[in-house]
Amino acid sequence: MTGSAKQALLLPALLLGMLVLFSCGNDINDIKEVSAKEFENPEQVTTNVDIMYSDSAFVRVHLVTPKMIEYKDTAEVVSHRITPNGIKITFFDTTRQELATIVADSSIQYPKTSIFEFHHNVVVTTPQGKTFKSEELIWDQTAKRIFSNQPSQLTDIDGLVLNGMKFYSDERLNNPHMETGYGEGMFAEP
Repeated sequence: MTGSAKQALLLPALLLGMLVLFSCGNDINDIKEVSAKEFENPEQVTTNVDIMYSDSAFVRVHLVTPKMIEYKDTAEVVSHRITPNGIKITFFDTTRQELATIVADSSIQYPKTSIFEFHHNVVVTTPQGKTFKSEELIWDQTAKRIFSNQPSQLTDIDGLVLNGMKFYSDERLNNPHMETGYGEGMFAEP
């Protein structure tokens, strides 16, 4: 084969190769965008949710929400669940006596880290008469602690009111603290 014949075959092959390379418009940003959109799509949307959680045959938690959306980061692992239309959770002891109730306009649960965030019009009440109000409450289920970095109000069983920022307590509101607080008096010990 002569040099000009080789060039005649090589030029179309080279052009075809370049066309194939440049027609694949999947740069890294396109791939990231597709991946992000895939993650934004929920795996499961459930309406009229009413769940009872039990431990050792005792009902411990009753969760009610009009809508729960579940997202997964892999095919098997739930990354987070959101309740965009409100949530109510009631906690019970082993005798089915109510320990506390949490109500909020929305929530996000992160099962891997055992963190549960409640947002907007959050109210926690106990049967003894303690009431916590804020726009945010974060519950660390592993550490059995709750906290908020938003303005908060806690009313004690004696009617004493404490307002402030940087609230934290055990999950039963037995040892409440605010770093910058003001109120009508100090809290009585339980």
